[in-house]
Amino acid sequence: MDSKVQLASSSRIAHYFVDESGDGVLFNAKGQVLVGQPGGAMGHFIMGLLEADDPVALSLDLEQLRADLKADPYFKNVPSFQPERGKTAVAFHAKDDLPEVRREVFKLLLRHAVKFYAEVRDMRAVLSYVRERNGRNGTYRYHPNELYDSSVARLFKNRLHQYESCRVCYAVRGSSDRTKSFADSLVLARDRFAKQWDKQVATSIEVTAAQPFQQAGLQAVDYMLWALQRHYARQESRFLEMVWDKVSLIHAVDETDKAPYGVYYSKTKPLVGAALKNKVGI
Repeated sequence: MDSKVQLASSSRIAHYFVDESGDGVLFNAKGQVLVGQPGGAMGHFIMGLLEADDPVALSLDLEQLRADLKADPYFKNVPSFQPERGKTAVAFHAKDDLPEVRREVFKLLLRHAVKFYAEVRDMRAVLSYVRERNGRNGTYRYHPNELYDSSVARLFKNRLHQYESCRVCYAVRGSSDRTKSFADSLVLARDRFAKQWDKQVATSIEVTAAQPFQQAGLQAVDYMLWALQRHYARQESRFLEMVWDKVSLIHAVDETDKAPYGVYYSKTKPLVGAALKNKVGI
């Protein structure tokens, strides 16, 4: 399903691929907090965007890499390479792929003209915000979609005005079609930018939803997200360091002890080694 929104003007077509790491869940079915509990929710929710200059070339190269790996006797009896398992044999997914496979995918991404952006939310800060809001309004009920949509709006706020046309493909979440909600988040991002800078934005935007096996760009953004989440969840930064040349901007929203709107990490201000802080606000 496609949804077109008229939004700014610039020069060419942008190809964006969007996915998330973490589910944004705060409570279980009994209302008990999952954040910080053993086996509970991830400590960070990350919304990632990959901009690809040539998504067709990226797709062809990833398909060729998978074909080469499948033909390699080294992987012959590996479960994730069996088509019926629906894993590496069908699409690259960093969580499921072997370390040997991950290294090859990361090396491939480094050869392509891609840029990665991300919004990082500390789930402890989100929990604090929800509790504070519940204290002011007893009828308020948090839903993970709220965090997802607000993260999309933040992620695209400074992206939409740069091109004449943007093609945005986001990874399917669950069974419901959220294309309209996603498009609405882009409108919110457009409006925030226009209000802040007093400018009109007229970019043509096409929004589509897809499964990772249908869009190689979604497989690529998954890998970048995995590297970033690995840094936050395990303080294991070697994967992120490997691909840092492809990182344009990481917004740590809840590091507000350093700046009121969080901290922005880039090539000139690398994330690796940075302290992880938290504060409140969705």
